[in-house]
Amino acid sequence: MISTQDWSDTRLLWDYHQMGHASRPCSVAIGLGSHDLGVADVAVDLFERGMAPLLVFTGATSPTTRERMPRGEAVHYRERALELGVPSSAILVEPRARNTGENIRFSRELLQEAGVGVSSVLLISKPYEERRAYATARKLWPGVDFVSASSPMTLGQYVDSIGDARLVIDMLVGALQRLLIYPEQGFVISQPVPGEVADAYERLRRQGFTSRLLPDGSGQSRSQTRR
Repeated sequence: MISTQDWSDTRLLWDYHQMGHASRPCSVAIGLGSHDLGVADVAVDLFERGMAPLLVFTGATSPTTRERMPRGEAVHYRERALELGVPSSAILVEPRARNTGENIRFSRELLQEAGVGVSSVLLISKPYEERRAYATARKLWPGVDFVSASSPMTLGQYVDSIGDARLVIDMLVGALQRLLIYPEQGFVISQPVPGEVADAYERLRRQGFTSRLLPDGSGQSRSQTRR
């Protein structure tokens, strides 16, 4: 049973994970691979609105996407964008990345190889991954402005889209844990966590929403896993 307090705490985490950035024109939009084709839909919308002249889709496969996206997350994102009318000349595919750090590093390398000058990036992710994606990009790609974007969904809508409320709460708790421990490991920039958010996180942990937590002091191979 998920209590009223659990839901209140979950909403605090949900709101914190989203950056609240207003979309603006950028050099490129980068869609981070996941199980969620909504990332590609957001990228297409931004492209059609003139917010970015070029889309980069990045991501290989993972245990959670292998069946749904057998050709790789970035490839399926590209196919979705083509279906929605984006010309192939406006899409680059980075098919190797298996975590958020690699998404950023490999996309940066791909754009450099393509001779694309980048001063700003629209960084597109799942809604609850906005802050961690932003923190990772800021750490690994200094000197570039990042604007976070995701599907405009409420917590309730996202839970409905996943179909498993407990899993969603577990994911939100796991995402916040990474924001707390990754700065010391050099994966992300440090960001302040409001006291009420930290308290909500601890309460949810005590309530057993822990399936997406990493063991303390985990190494890079495990702690950079995004899925």
